[in-house]
Parts: sequence; structure tokens; C-alpha cells
Amino acid sequence: MKKDILFVIDSLECAGAEKSLVSLLTLVDYSKYNVDLMLFAHGRLLEELVPKEVNILKPLKYTKFTLLNLKGALAYSVRKFDFKMLSSRIKYSFAIRKVKGGNTLKARIFWQSTSTVIENNPKNYDIAISYAQGIPTFYVAEKVSAKKKFAWVNTSYRLNEKEKGYQKNFYDKFNKIITVSESAREIFLETFPKYANKTEIIYDINNFELILNLANVGDTFDDDFDGIRILTIGRLANGKGYDIALRACKQLKEKNIKFRWYVLGKGPLQEEILQYIKDNDLTEYFVLLGITANPYPFIKSCNIYVQTSRFEGFGLAIAEARMLNVPVVTTRFDSVYNQMIDGKNGLVVDMNAGAVCDGIMQIIENPKLKENIINYLKTEKKGNVEEIEKFYKLIG
Repeated sequence: MKKDILFVIDSLECAGAEKSLVSLLTLVDYSKYNVDLMLFAHGRLLEELVPKEVNILKPLKYTKFTLLNLKGALAYSVRKFDFKMLSSRIKYSFAIRKVKGGNTLKARIFWQSTSTVIENNPKNYDIAISYAQGIPTFYVAEKVSAKKKFAWVNTSYRLNEKEKGYQKNFYDKFNKIITVSESAREIFLETFPKYANKTEIIYDINNFELILNLANVGDTFDDDFDGIRILTIGRLANGKGYDIALRACKQLKEKNIKFRWYVLGKGPLQEEILQYIKDNDLTEYFVLLGITANPYPFIKSCNIYVQTSRFEGFGLAIAEARMLNVPVVTTRFDSVYNQMIDGKNGLVVDMNAGAVCDGIMQIIENPKLKENIINYLKTEKKGNVEEIEKFYKLIG
């Protein structure tokens, strides 16, 4: 008899955890498992890559309610003579305006404001998996019935005392907590040492054959630029260090290098980034491309991949660049040495603009170094689909 598995994630936007989940789903043996996928936001780019065997559940009633404008939401509430969802929505709207914290705080406020109007999942599962921290974890803990529950932690998850106290009540309900690297596990256990015996590591899955095939199809750079193409992939958010990237870009421009730095991503800092580009005359040098379901042709076509992150659970985009034999320059975030060997498969530099600029310049000005890095990358093991065996062992 097939086991019933539920995965829960915020959305399938084009980011590391989402790509990791899609890769995992492409490897699942559907002769043994029935898989449901629950999303809090629908219609994102990576949904088109989800295997047809996966049943994407219909949106929650509250999710659909939030898509209504205020007039429509009021009309719906009057028609149903039920104002609970409207009250929760207004409560969240007012609370979130006062927030100056990050995603952890926003997730707590969302759940505190809306959990009473979010319906339970009606099915009884063998396995339920929250594939991201925050709202998916809260949902699986409180709204899902399952024989076993597993929580994924795919970032360097540091929590203050208030958030620790709040989230402990949810993590207590999970059988296992899965982190995506050794450093992610260490950081998680700094906050929750009591979970040491139920915390395991399963690396983000990189399916090399899938990535290689996707790298040869789809769109790539459509300009006629013939200089050095630098690429960064990541949400336009503070953790990705775009302030560092922008200042490094400005320094490169001052060195009269013929380059163009492209970014695949979107996020809350977009307007701020665009303003910096305008104020510093970087329009021709720092180019926001938005997002795409298939970033691999861009990675394959760039000359240098740069990651300026302040923290990463693993650094999936770096792994993807390495698989496509693209030299990497990256900041020294917590988990960077889980995959980087400084001077061998790329350069690991200090977390500041000058160091990033210097690293890029080394690749540009030292052809022998670049050649050695590419040759080393070609010898590296490609992908880690064997991690699926750890997943199978986990779910039994």
C-alpha cells in the first residue's frame, strides 16, 4: 500500500528551498508514495516543473479570501454572515505595519493573526513535511494529522528569546528536524539544544542531469554585450547582501572594467536597489532581470558567479554554478565551506565590497587562476541525488 505524504511550503517561487523541493519531487518513487503539495501562494514560476504525479492541493479558504480587494472581502463576509476572516485580515494588516523585523517576526504575526480561521487539513497522512521554517512549520504542527511529522530548516536559523519561546511549542510536535548542512544544524541547535537527538542533515538535492538539460533550453541573456558577464541569483533581501554587491559593482566600474552584473531575483529591496543604481550611474552595469523558472542557461552563459550573502543554509545557487563549471566568488557566510574550497573551486572572500571586488578582479586578471578553477570544477562530483536515499530512510 502506498504511503500518503504531504509537503508544505510557502510557495514555489524561484529560490533555493523551492528549487530543492522540486528537485526532490522529481526523484520520488511514485509507485510507493502518494504525494500532496500544499502552498500558501499559488501561480509561481516553479509550479510548472512539479511532476504531474504530485497533487497540488486547492488554496486554503483564507488564501483565496486574501486575494479579494477590501470591498470584495467585506461583501463576502456580509454574504456569508461570517466576519472572522475579515477580522483576522484587518488584525494582520495593522500589526504588520508596525513590524521592523525580518521574516521570522512576520511569520509569527501572520500565524497569531490568522491561525484561528485557517482550516485543518481533512486528510490523515502517514508523513507530513514542512519544507521551510515559519508558516509551513506552524501549519503542519497545528493543522495536519499525520503519523510522523518532519520539519525542514533550510537557512541559518537564529532566533531571539521571544521567537524561541514561541516556536518551541511547534517544534515539540515534530518527530525529526532536518537541516540542509552541518552549519545550519549547529546554528539551529544553538537556539534549540534540546532537539539535538532528533535533528538530522539532508543536503539540498541537486539533480545534475535535470540542471544540465535545463541549461541547454530556454532563454538566456538577450543583450549584445560582449564583455564580462557576472551573475548573482537570490531574493532581493538583506540576507543576500545586495548592498555589498552594489558597492563592489561601483568599485569595478571605477577600475574601467568592461563588465555587466546581472541579478535574477525579486524582493522587498527592489526599489532601494534601483534607486542606488540610478544615484550611482550604474544603469549599464547592474541589471535586474527579474525571475525565471529556469535560471540555468543564464548560469551557463555567465563568466563569473558571485554570491554576496550574509547567511545561507547551504547556498544552492553556488552549487548549481559549480555543476555548470562557472567560477564562483562568494562571501564567507556560515555554511560556505560545506561546498567551497578557497582557491580550488572558486574564491571565498571577506563580507565586504572591497573583498568581493578584489575576488572578481583576481578571476578577471589572472587567466591561469580562472583556468585552474574551471579545470577543478570539471573534476568535481556533479550533483547529490544519492541524498534521496537519506530521505527514503527518514520516511521509512
